Amino acid sequence: MTDILSAHVSPIAQERRIMTAIPGPNSIALQKRREAVVASGVASALPIFAERAHGAIVVDVDGNQFIDLGAGIGVMTIGHTDSAVVAAASHQLTELTHAMFTITPYESYVRVAELLAEHTPGSFAKKSVLLNSGAEAVENGVKIARSYTRRSGVAVLDHAYHGRTNLTMAMTFKAMPYKTGFGPLAPSVFHAPGSYPYRDGLSGADAAARTITYLEKSIGASDLACVVAEPVQGEGGFIVPAEGYLVALQEWCTANGVVFIADEVQSGMARTGKYYASEHFGLEPDMVITAKGIAGGLPISAVTGRAEIMDAPHKGGLGGTFAGNPVAAAAAIAVFDEIERRNLLAEASRIESILKPALHALALKYPIIGDVRGIGAMIAIELVQHGSLAPNPAAVAAVAAYAAQHGVILLTAGTLGNVIRFLPSLAISDELLADAIGVIDDAFASL
Repeated sequence: MTDILSAHVSPIAQERRIMTAIPGPNSIALQKRREAVVASGVASALPIFAERAHGAIVVDVDGNQFIDLGAGIGVMTIGHTDSAVVAAASHQLTELTHAMFTITPYESYVRVAELLAEHTPGSFAKKSVLLNSGAEAVENGVKIARSYTRRSGVAVLDHAYHGRTNLTMAMTFKAMPYKTGFGPLAPSVFHAPGSYPYRDGLSGADAAARTITYLEKSIGASDLACVVAEPVQGEGGFIVPAEGYLVALQEWCTANGVVFIADEVQSGMARTGKYYASEHFGLEPDMVITAKGIAGGLPISAVTGRAEIMDAPHKGGLGGTFAGNPVAAAAAIAVFDEIERRNLLAEASRIESILKPALHALALKYPIIGDVRGIGAMIAIELVQHGSLAPNPAAVAAVAAYAAQHGVILLTAGTLGNVIRFLPSLAISDELLADAIGVIDDAFASL
């Protein structure tokens, strides 16, 4: 199997290389085919079609090589086509492709659950259920919390993103493009004010008091099953809450019998320099949601929580046809192994030590960069109108477009559309980061 794979894999030089106009002729031709058969609601941020990728480089169908600072929105944390992940998944394909764990279980599902119990925050006994996507995991987390508490209310925070399914649409803060026109939305979901230090100026204690007041007065703890929070908000703009905010919120939940769920779909799996961003804040969530970076690009997700909470649903109440697929589970085991073997937690900190100073230097040079924030390899800049806090989404769009034309993939974010987020793989080199920053500098200079 290894020989067969190696015969079909050619090395990709870890360098930026633009060979054609962007998009190139092959991407243009594919776009025409796409328009005929793919639903228009499935939008794409870039005008290129990817053909191959490795490490931190994506190659399009025209041979152009892009420095990937998005990593599939945080999925390719340990790098594209990581050799250990490819080998594990390839071997598993020859052994057991699908069995459905709820019919005939298999060891790799159990091993993933063991690794999650070991690496999620908290020293208490934990259990997991494996699923397919982040949104599916969030929905199951809510199901389990409702079963455990016998309450129905779900509280989320302003600027949150939790998915696109019916329940998670209701939980997601931003209307367009995620939920406009798709109602009616699921009931019993409440949006509470959170902590956004750059814009609200509140201390963690004051922001937490504001959130808790809302929860007590607008919902009532006795009707609340869970509070779902991203320790570092993703689509909302990589908002890092003020110190003490999350701990105060969790303490209130514990005192009132409310399940505290950390949605770590984007911030988990070594992205911030720890396995889970919750660890930076001293959190021990009752439940943790894992997805994106857990399996090197294969679809798998998980809900991991206190054993007594996870055991609340009746037998047969959890599961799914493809949930915890053995190929994806094998890839997930390889990802955990690679994080340890290559000390990738330190690599996230290395990336922060390069990106943050470089972006602060750009902020001094270009005053429309109002804020630089984030942790590890999860960094963002917020763009504003010069001399104010008014959002500047036009500049974000222009910078991202310029970067794409010059071989750098950037992601945008933020409720106000004025944030550029950096989610490079932990395999990216210092040289590629420096090259990408140079392109971004040129992009700002071109405005």
